[in-house]
Amino acid sequence: MARQVWKPGTMIYPLPAVLVSCGTSVDDSNLITVAWTGTICTDPAMCYISVRPSRHSYDIIKSTMEFTINLTTESMARATDWAGVKSGRDFNKWSETGLTPEKGVKVGCPYVAESPLSIECRVKEIVRLGTHDMFIAEVLDILADERYIDPATGVFRLSDAGLLAYSHGEYFTLGKEIGRFGWSVKKKKD
Repeated sequence: MARQVWKPGTMIYPLPAVLVSCGTSVDDSNLITVAWTGTICTDPAMCYISVRPSRHSYDIIKSTMEFTINLTTESMARATDWAGVKSGRDFNKWSETGLTPEKGVKVGCPYVAESPLSIECRVKEIVRLGTHDMFIAEVLDILADERYIDPATGVFRLSDAGLLAYSHGEYFTLGKEIGRFGWSVKKKKD
């Protein structure tokens, strides 16, 4: 099988397309679209976002040392893209996108009411990397939309939300489930 050799780059796809909210209150906040985000530790729960220092939200996050990661859905795709190409220096992204800021629970910045899952974070360390700086953060709490919690079982069905993913310049919704963790080694019933 033939392969082309390319210069080093960032080709680990797909990634979640999230909206990161930051600021000190509902009235003094901003949104930034981030695809460079992920989990880095389970106990304590920790995650990261990587942001260019030139972005408006960078200084806000660096100043407050907190942010909220809001997962996005197909119905939020236009707002997610818009918030990623326009600057909070020039626009109120909340009013322009039609998204609803809700007062944070353990952080000053709001979360996005339309998000199926919001993760409130406190920055523990900023790592300078080059074009982006990585904000390593402790997860303070998770706000789960009750619409996706099965009332009979209490199971959180995040897969029902139509989550948005980003892959090499394009947005996608996640597809059908093909298995659950461990299904490849699970014993089959006779």
